[in-house]
Amino acid sequence: MEVTFLGTGTSMGIPMIGCRCDTCTSSDPRNNRLRTSVWIQKKKKNIIVDTGIDFRQQALRYAIPTLDAVLFTHHHVDHIFGLDELRPIHFLQNKTVKVFGTSETREHLLRVYPYVFEAGNCPSDVPKIEYHTFSNEPFIFIDIKIIPIPLFHGNLPIMGFRLDNFAYCTDVSRIPRSSYSLLENLDVLVLGALRDSPHPTHFTLSEAVDEAQKIAARRTYFVHMSHELSHQEMLNRLPAQMEPAFDGLKITL
Repeated sequence: MEVTFLGTGTSMGIPMIGCRCDTCTSSDPRNNRLRTSVWIQKKKKNIIVDTGIDFRQQALRYAIPTLDAVLFTHHHVDHIFGLDELRPIHFLQNKTVKVFGTSETREHLLRVYPYVFEAGNCPSDVPKIEYHTFSNEPFIFIDIKIIPIPLFHGNLPIMGFRLDNFAYCTDVSRIPRSSYSLLENLDVLVLGALRDSPHPTHFTLSEAVDEAQKIAARRTYFVHMSHELSHQEMLNRLPAQMEPAFDGLKITL
C-alpha cells in the first residue's frame, strides 16, 4: 500500500490569503499546504480520503490517473467541495466512483450536489457516483477491508479510517474510549494537529502528541496544520517517531 499526502493544511490553506506571517511567506515548500487529503493506492485501486476544495489541483499535481473510491470523513466544506471534480472520470472513462460516507454526510452532499444524486441523470458532464452509507462497522470495498473509526470534531461525530496497519484521523478533538482498540498495533498513524493554542474542534499539537503517545503507532504523521506551525520548527521539537507530514510526501506500507 502506498499513501500520498495530497494536502496537509487547514480549511484556509497555507499560505493564507492576506497573511504575511513567517509560515505563509516561508521559502520552505513544506510550509505550502493544500487542504488535507490522502491518496491511497492498494491492490491496484485508487482511493481518496475526502475530496476537498483543492482536489483538482491535487489530482493534476500528483498525476492521479483514475479514481475507484472516495472515503468521506465528514461533510465540512474543505472535505467535500471537490466532489464535482470527479466529472472527467465519467467523461473520459465512463466510470462510476464508489463513495462511502455516513448518512449525515450524504444529506449534506445531496443538498450541495442534488444533480449528482438524480437517478438516471448521468450526462457526461456530471460526476457518476454510487453512494454507500456506513455506520461504525467495517466494510469491504472490492477485497479491501476498511474499518471506520468513530471520532469527534467538537460536538460533531466524524470518522477516521483504518486500512491494514494504517489509520487516518483528521479534524479530531476527541477520541472516544471505544475507538482506541481500533488504533492498536499501527505501523502508521495520521493525526490532525491544528496549532499550539487551544481550539474547540481540533487537537492542539501538544494534545495530538499526547494522543499519539497513547496510541503508540510505530510512526505518526501530523496533518491539518495551520500557519501557526512551521514544518522545521515542528521537527525540532517533536518526539522521536513523530513528524509533520507535507504535501507530496509518499509512504509505503
